[in-house]
Formats: sequence, structure tokens, C-alpha cells
Amino acid sequence: MTEHERPPVVVVGAGPSGTVAALLLDRFGVETLVLDRWDDVFPQPRAVHLDDEVCRILDGVDAADDFLAASRPGKGLRLVDSALRTLAQFDRDPDDRPHGFPPANMFDQPDLEHILRRRLAKAENVTFRGGVEVEDVVHEGDHVVVVVTDVETGRRESITADVVLGCDGANSIVRTAIGSRMTDLGPSQRWLVIDVETEAPLAHWEGVHQLCDPHRAATYMRIGATRHRWEFELIGGESPDDYADLASLAPLLRPWLADVSVDDLTLIRTAEYTFRAQVVDRWRDRRVFLLGDAAHLTPPFIGQGLGAGLRDASNLAWKVAGVRRGLLPDSAWETYQQEREPHARSMIGLAVLVGRLMVGGGERTMAVRRGVLPILNTVPGLASLVTDSTTPALSSSPFVRTGLVRSRLTRTALVGTLVPNAVLDDGTRVDSVTAHRFSIVTTATPTAQQSRDLARRGCVVVVVPPASPLGRWLARGRVNAALVRPDRTVMAAGTSPAALFTRVPTTPTADPRNSDAP
Repeated sequence: MTEHERPPVVVVGAGPSGTVAALLLDRFGVETLVLDRWDDVFPQPRAVHLDDEVCRILDGVDAADDFLAASRPGKGLRLVDSALRTLAQFDRDPDDRPHGFPPANMFDQPDLEHILRRRLAKAENVTFRGGVEVEDVVHEGDHVVVVVTDVETGRRESITADVVLGCDGANSIVRTAIGSRMTDLGPSQRWLVIDVETEAPLAHWEGVHQLCDPHRAATYMRIGATRHRWEFELIGGESPDDYADLASLAPLLRPWLADVSVDDLTLIRTAEYTFRAQVVDRWRDRRVFLLGDAAHLTPPFIGQGLGAGLRDASNLAWKVAGVRRGLLPDSAWETYQQEREPHARSMIGLAVLVGRLMVGGGERTMAVRRGVLPILNTVPGLASLVTDSTTPALSSSPFVRTGLVRSRLTRTALVGTLVPNAVLDDGTRVDSVTAHRFSIVTTATPTAQQSRDLARRGCVVVVVPPASPLGRWLARGRVNAALVRPDRTVMAAGTSPAALFTRVPTTPTADPRNSDAP
């Protein structure tokens, strides 16, 4: 793409949400220009957790293998009191992988961003341009004008695009430009985030520790071979300046270090983060969309902040590609907020609730926790409920339906959920076969004519035995066929595969890795 060409899509912001959106658009053959103020990734750690559902998104842009090599599986959640005594522990089985990845993955965010930038550099349809500050985004008829300033020269220019994706973070210029506003879903909290590196063994359990202390809540987790993260609630008028070095941090860290000296730690950084629970009122204005922190902010208590932005990208990319090519109706863009807002609100609400249960209240509340939390370990199935990485099903929209053909399709819990990334009989997984196309997973073999019709629309048919993992998944939903979207979400399901065969939209584009794709 030359400087004077009109890019179909401009992505504002080259963080994880923006780069994944661009890489997915590349998969769908959409030329994309990514703009960012900085030439390189932000070097400081921020997010530290992604679940297995989001790992599938990374896998879809060929980044999962490198990510897994740079991360470590999380083993669950431990609730501790002020003396670091265990109140309750919820273990996560890292070998339980319905989506093909560990259910929890701890990592250093700069590592992930470097991985994504390397993928971005190899993408055929993506151009990255750093060193530009986006000043404004303006609609003009059937296109959008992005006004930018070169950071080094101060030169101002306008870039015309068909679609703009605002992935420019919590202080989003794009959000301001389209007049969208954040709505509070819970109180804000000031926390001190501490990242350290040490070769010394801290000998802690390899999961997330939540300190349930009414005087000062805290969280600890190991995020790498030598990297550790603490988060402490800031009290009263405290500021990060009060904890600028290891000497001032020693009183906070000492209970966690056992025999390790503070002098054996290397301080990477301390920073104040205000944990907010917010969602934007409008996720889209005509041809401009908001993704990631530009659209929602969540407290970190369930580790879903960064993942939510990648879910936005996965939900939107195939719709942008399909509408631009005339393969999907314009109403497909309306489904972005219809589907993502309820899901984001649900996850934010859960994070707020978990935060209150773990760290809210005073001494009386803490006394209740001491009595109740140890009992929770004995409740059958509760640990798996706490550690289950499955997120809520998407709400109903024209692309998530429980009644496409009212007389033939069945209302089922499968609709709106992700199809498991199960291993098929030939040893491959579902995602490698479907490859960002519409697909039908069924225990019934289609006729030759149905197969030809589906192939013309770019739909992949995955026929599975009833006793296979996917066959059992269909049976649990009381169906024998499921129509699955390019983002792996079940669009519809029923007991009549033929009813699904007639409702398959055309896939936005062929995946370039599949020679037999239409």
C-alpha cells in the first residue's frame, strides 16, 4: 500500500487489540493501515493473563505457539489471610484443554506485543506506520477521514478510509471524536502495581494469590521464569512516590519473600493503576468502531481485561470483511455492539463482584471469610466452577439465533457459545480445518448436492461420529448439527441439518493457507 492509496481499513492503535484486528483482517484479505504514536511496543508490563478461549484467537493469527513458549500455565486461585495462610484454594487442571490450550496463561505483556508485531511485519495486507498522532476522525459521506500529525516533523495530513477501528486505549481519541462516553458499572480503586525480577526462588504456589485483608488487599502472581507481579491497594493519600524503590517497598513485600532478601530483587517498575469498571455507550458510529480499552475497562480480579479486546477483534473482523465485499448485509455491523456489549458487561460485573467478595468489607466481613472460605473447598464441583475459563454465551442477534427456521431448529444452550476446538479423527483440531470460515459440525452426512452448495459458499462441513468429543458435545445440546461462524461462535443449532444447510451465509474470503478454499 503506497502512502497515497486509500486503505480500506485504518486501525488506530497498535496494542494487542489493534494488531490482532489487523492480523485477522489480513486473514480475510482486507488491506489495513495500522497507526500508532510509537514505533515500538510499550516496554512496561501491564496485562498478565489470557485464557484458552483467547489463545484460540492468537492461534488464528499464527501467534499461539510463540505465546505459549513465552508464557506459563496458571494453576488456579488461592485466597489467603494477612498471615498468608490459605483460606481456600481452587486448583485448575492445566491438562484440561477443550480448546487446545491451558485454561489460564500467565505472561509478560511486552512479550506478547513483540510476538504480534513480528506477525504484523509478515502480514501481506497490513501496513504499519508509527510516529503519528491521531488528532481527529471525521465522517464524510461513504468514507472516514483520519487526521494525523507526524510526531517528528509536525506535518499534518489526512488519511481517507472506508472503515476505522479505534483501538487507542482508555483515553481514546477515536471515542471522543465520535461522541461516545463511558458509563460506570462500579467504583474505581487505586492500586500500586509492582513488577520485579529475581533468580531467587520465592517458593510460592504457581497460581494467583489473593490477599483477603480488610486493611490492604493485595494480589500476587508469578508471570515468568524470573518475573513476579504484586498489586497492593493504595490507602488514603498514598501515591506511587511513596514506594519508589525497594527500600520503601520492603514492608509490603517482606511477608511474601520468606528467606529471600529484598536486595536479591530487581525492581522493574512501580505504577499506580486505577481499576475502573466502565463500558462505552456507543461502540460504533457509522463506519467507526471502538475496541479494547477504548470500549470497556474492567478490574483485574478475573483476568479478562486484555482478552476482552481480542474478543472484540475476533467478533468484528469477519463482519467488516463480509460487509465490505457485499457478502453480508450492512446490519451485520450493528450486531457488533449487540453481541459484545452484554458479554463485556457480564465479565465486568463478575470482576466487580469477585473483587468485593475477596477484598471488600471490614473486620466483620473478614471474620465471615475465615469461617466460610475453608468450607468452600469441600463443596463438590465448586472449585471447577471458580476456575472454569468458559465465558458467557453471546446474546441473540441476527448472527446468533435460536430460531432461524422456527419449526425445525431447536433452542439450545450451544447457541452463542464457542465450538470446542476438539481433536478430530485425523489428529487435526477443528480450528485448523475450518480456518475462519463458516462451518457446520454434524453427525449427519450431507447429500452430494448439499455438499456442492455449501462448498460454493465457502462453508466447511465437519462430520463427526456420535461417540466423538464433538458428537457428545452436540448430544449434550440435544442437537445433531451446529452452524459455526468464522469466529468459532455457534450461530444456530438443531436436529435438522438440512435446515442449517440452507441458512449458511457466504464466507467473507478464503483463508490463503487453504488451497481448496473457494
